[in-house]
Amino acid sequence: MDYGDSVQKVLLRKIQKAEQDLLQLKLDYCRFIFGLSHRTRVISNGISYVVRSVDVESMERLDDGCFSRPEVAGSPADNPDTTDPVNLGVDWTLEESATRPKARG
Repeated sequence: MDYGDSVQKVLLRKIQKAEQDLLQLKLDYCRFIFGLSHRTRVISNGISYVVRSVDVESMERLDDGCFSRPEVAGSPADNPDTTDPVNLGVDWTLEESATRPKARG
């Protein structure tokens, strides 16, 4: 193995690690700023859903430096485990609960 191959492998590992760290930071941002995590309940078009996935790649940097709300997919709250997730986009709000923080954005 020559020096160039070695440097490439090291850099690729570092890039992969940085991408994983960024993904985790965005998930943390969603949890602490928007109150979102797996199985959080949200309302979209008057229907209650249980969040099944959060698309952090859909988040955009805003002019003030914050991130936009992510797109989420969820299953109807009355039947969350037997229904395929529905893409809700960014058209959702947290279901009101005294234990959840207020969502930003």
